[in-house]
Amino acid sequence: MIILGVVLLVIGLVTGIAVLWTIGVVLVAVGAALWILGAMGHAVAGRRHYW
Repeated sequence: MIILGVVLLVIGLVTGIAVLWTIGVVLVAVGAALWILGAMGHAVAGRRHYW
């Protein structure tokens, strides 16, 4: 999810499409939050770890 967000951020910046940039920021933020929660040992969406 984080990689997809970064790709969308780059594409949005290069092409000037603000919607892609916004979606990229949201995906990076959600992916980072899930990664941190999973690394801390909290169950995320009913799973013990998040990939």
